[in-house]
Amino acid sequence: MSRDRPIPAYQRGLGLLVRREHSALEIRRKLRDKGVEAEEADAALEALQRQGFQDDRRYAEALVRSRALAGQGPVRIRAELRTNGVPAADIDAAFEAAEAGGLDWTAVALRVAARFQPALREARGPEGLKLRHRALSFLLRRGFPQELARQALALRHGEEDAS
Repeated sequence: MSRDRPIPAYQRGLGLLVRREHSALEIRRKLRDKGVEAEEADAALEALQRQGFQDDRRYAEALVRSRALAGQGPVRIRAELRTNGVPAADIDAAFEAAEAGGLDWTAVALRVAARFQPALREARGPEGLKLRHRALSFLLRRGFPQELARQALALRHGEEDAS
């Protein structure tokens, strides 16, 4: 095969999916960035979907699991999925599947909050309040809802006070 011939869109798309799951929008975007015409990219994506190589729901499920393991919260993960063009029904199904499979957002938030545990245990007064705000802000940026972030910090702090 000659090195001068361009790689067909289907092969490029398949190459992307071999490395990791991608949303349909991501594949379309990456193919366009490589100079593939919109019609050719759409046809390649349709073939990949028809053959079961690309599936937005499967992509969403994989992303929810991997991001939760990395300590990200549901708000941030949902936003990333929406940004990557995943339909709302697939996002909801991915979260339901993860939670049915044992994903516990409180446990994830507690694990992330644990990094503040030693400092929160020692800090008092204005410094303690400042640290609690910093910890809360961190959890919010990681994508945890405010109530869950507050709960994780209160539980973590309460556990330390009880010991």
